[in-house]
Amino acid sequence: MKILFTGGGTGGHFYPIIAVAEAVHDAVRERRLIEPVLYYAAPDPYDRDMLVANDIRFVPTSAGKLRRYFSFMNVIDLFKTSWGVIKSVVRIFFLYPDVVFSKGGYVSFPTLLAARLFRIPVIIHESDSVPGRVNIWAGKFATKIAVSFPEAAEYFPKEKVAVTGNPVRKALLHPTKEGAFEYLKLQEGVPVLLVLGGSQGAVTINDAILAALPRLVEKYQIIHQTGRANITEVEGRAKLVLHDSPHPERYHAFDYLDDLAMRMSAGAASLVISRSGSALFEIAAWGLPSILIPLPGAAGDHQTKNAFAYARAGATAVIEQNNLTPGILISETDRIIDNPSLAAQLSTAAKAFARGDAAQTIATALLDIGISHE
Repeated sequence: MKILFTGGGTGGHFYPIIAVAEAVHDAVRERRLIEPVLYYAAPDPYDRDMLVANDIRFVPTSAGKLRRYFSFMNVIDLFKTSWGVIKSVVRIFFLYPDVVFSKGGYVSFPTLLAARLFRIPVIIHESDSVPGRVNIWAGKFATKIAVSFPEAAEYFPKEKVAVTGNPVRKALLHPTKEGAFEYLKLQEGVPVLLVLGGSQGAVTINDAILAALPRLVEKYQIIHQTGRANITEVEGRAKLVLHDSPHPERYHAFDYLDDLAMRMSAGAASLVISRSGSALFEIAAWGLPSILIPLPGAAGDHQTKNAFAYARAGATAVIEQNNLTPGILISETDRIIDNPSLAAQLSTAAKAFARGDAAQTIATALLDIGISHE
C-alpha cells in the first residue's frame, strides 16, 4: 500500500501530517498489516529529520500562491502552479498511491488535481473554522473530509464530513509535570505563564510581554518561547527591564522549545498565552486555560476566526492584537489566575474541545480506503 501526504508549507500543516503518519504506523502494527510506503509531496521537506524519523519519503513538487490582491507575482506563480501540476501528474502516474491525504493550502493543489485525474481516493483535513479555497474545491471530490471545528462542516457535503479534531503528535499530546520544575529551573508555588508565538515567534507578543514583565514577575514566572530570530534581542531587553526587579530569575526565555521542554512547560503551566494557529489544538489537548492573541491578516483571517470559535466553546479568552496593551494583558492574566473557578471552567472546556484520537481516526480511514483500493 502507498499513502501520499500533501499540504501547506507551515508547521500547522506539516506536523498534523506527522501525527497521522505516526498513527498509521501504530495502526499497522496493531492490525498486523504490511507496512505501507509513505510519501510527502510539497515544494520543500519542511523538517527532513522528522520525515526520516517517520519513514516518509519526500516527493518535491512545485506550486505557486494565488494572492487575493493584484500582484505580478500571480503571473509568475500561475506558471509555477502549471508546472507543478504537470510534474505531479507525471510523478503520481508512476507512483500511483492507493490514497492521498491532504491538509490543504495552495501547495497541495497540483497533487490533488493529479489524484482527481487518476481517480485516486482523497481524504482532506481542514484545521480552520472557515476552510481555505483549495479544501473547499477538493471537498467536491474527496472521499472523506475531516474537520477540526464543527463550524467548518457546513462548507462541505454532510455525508462526507466527520468532526475529528486536529491531529497532534504523540510527543506533545500529554504534558508531564514530574521533574518539570527542576528541568526548567522554576520555583514551586509560583504560577507559571507559558508564552508561545508559534515556531517563528511573534514580535508583537514579545513586545507586550517585555513591557509587562516587571509587573508580571511580581506574581508569576514566565516561560517565553521567543522564536530563534528574536532570542538575543528579547534576552537583552528583558535584562534591562528587570534590572531593578527583585525577581529576575522568574523569567525564562527560550528561542525554541523542543518536544521534551514543551511537554514539561505544558505540565508546569497555569495559563498559556499564544497565537491561535496550530498551537490552539495543543493547548486544548493539554486542557489548559489560555489567552489567545490571533495574528491579524493571516490567510483568510483564519487565526481570528479560530480564536473566536474556540472562545465560543468556552475554552479561552481572546485579545485582538490591536487591543493588546501591557495593562490589558496583565488584567486578563490576573482575571483568570486569581479566579480558580474560571480557570477550571476554561480547562474543562478545553478538554471537551480537544479530540485526542484525531490522528488515529484519520489513520484508520486512510488504511481502510487504501486496502480497498489496492
